[in-house]
Amino acid sequence: MNNYYKFACVGLGLLSFMSCNDDDGSNNEPKNEVVLQSHSQSPVLLKLTPEFSDVNIYNLLTSEDQLANTPNFVYGSMADGAGLIKNADDTFTLINNIEADYSIARITLDETFKPVGGEYILNAQATASTAQCSGSLITPEEHGFGPLYLSGGEWGGSSNGVFLTDPFKSTGGASTAQMLTAMGQWSTENAVAIGKDAYPGKTVVFIGDDHSDNTVPSGQLGMYVGNQGDLEGGSLYGLKVTDSNVNFEMDMVEGQSYAMEFVELEETQLDLLDAEAKNKGVMGFSRLEDIDWRRGSADNNREIYFCVTGRSKPDLEGKGTFYGRVYKVTMNPNDPTGAGTITCVLDGDKLSGKAKSFHSPDNIVVTENYAYIQEDPNGYYDTADKTHYARLYQYNLNTGALKVVLECDQETAEGLGYGSASSAWEITGMIDISETVGKDDTFLVITQNHGWENDGFTDSMANASSTSNEGSMLYIIEGLDR
Repeated sequence: MNNYYKFACVGLGLLSFMSCNDDDGSNNEPKNEVVLQSHSQSPVLLKLTPEFSDVNIYNLLTSEDQLANTPNFVYGSMADGAGLIKNADDTFTLINNIEADYSIARITLDETFKPVGGEYILNAQATASTAQCSGSLITPEEHGFGPLYLSGGEWGGSSNGVFLTDPFKSTGGASTAQMLTAMGQWSTENAVAIGKDAYPGKTVVFIGDDHSDNTVPSGQLGMYVGNQGDLEGGSLYGLKVTDSNVNFEMDMVEGQSYAMEFVELEETQLDLLDAEAKNKGVMGFSRLEDIDWRRGSADNNREIYFCVTGRSKPDLEGKGTFYGRVYKVTMNPNDPTGAGTITCVLDGDKLSGKAKSFHSPDNIVVTENYAYIQEDPNGYYDTADKTHYARLYQYNLNTGALKVVLECDQETAEGLGYGSASSAWEITGMIDISETVGKDDTFLVITQNHGWENDGFTDSMANASSTSNEGSMLYIIEGLDR
């Protein structure tokens, strides 16, 4: 175990720590020096809905900021998936994918939660210029081993699949990557290991395949199963809907559950894997994006949620979602490969339904009681309900209620010189950091600010020949229910 950190209590998908020596002298509780506030020179460009007016938003770090300890570090283009660790000295480490620079950054925050330094631990050379999209931490508390960081190699280069990175690796190894070949060469949006209590003695990892076929929905839900802590010697599976009435994802109706199981796959190479999955009846979705699992009991941990962002193409009509869906997979309680169910819980193609305003849901984070769904609009402004900037939604897992939390404030942004209102931003990378920072109902969330451009928005240590120059913003959201 790395001596740089130590463990104490369980976090929600993150590492959470307590120091026994941070007593203020009055009691045995550690002193928490975290202060939630803005540290960026950039303004807050997210607009809350009236129902969430008591929520606070702080701009923590953006591509135009300079950090005190590493003034040459640039928070690069299209930041995405992330994970947060609290260190033994009460500082924090943020691991953050920088999608358009094909890299992974490590950002240090001091004990007050102020960003003070940054560096790149995986660069474009290591990834073969393959975008690092969503990411997730594996932790001793939640998974029984780690810490390790998983990220999805999706587009751009040749390294499609799942990357494994030590959060504390030396920057001297930034040009070397480790890929988990046993998990397959999907067009990987994310890879997420569920909690160790779901299947004691096993490590179960779900992989989202953002395959964007224009004729046949081809994004598949992969699953890797190995012994606990084994990420390379296990077996690979794909989700198959066994209901005879379901041939395509659009045959599944919102709110109705369908029988499913996981079938074993032998191939791992991108094209061969896709062909085998289709031959064995693995369900194809229209761009399967981010994945997360419900916190709480072991039964909860076996609830898997994922976003399908959609693709509006004539040949996909009746087969794949155009505007996006959110699915729930309820797994077999005894065997991860056994019979379970799949349910479309939110359907953006149902134009009179509760998700009628969905415009390409992309990323998701799940707590014990809520799922927070983030949009990456694909430009389908076909109805008044869908004509809006990227939104963050709150979905109540207990009641089914869906609410809009906030929307990107791009008109204000354009007026202040932060890009164009005509280039829709993406909301992404949201993680629950409540346990880690010791502040209830606290999250990080990222915006990819398409159209906000500057030649200095890429760090040469990440990508020496980047063609992307769009900035990113990292926010704290305080006061969202978990």
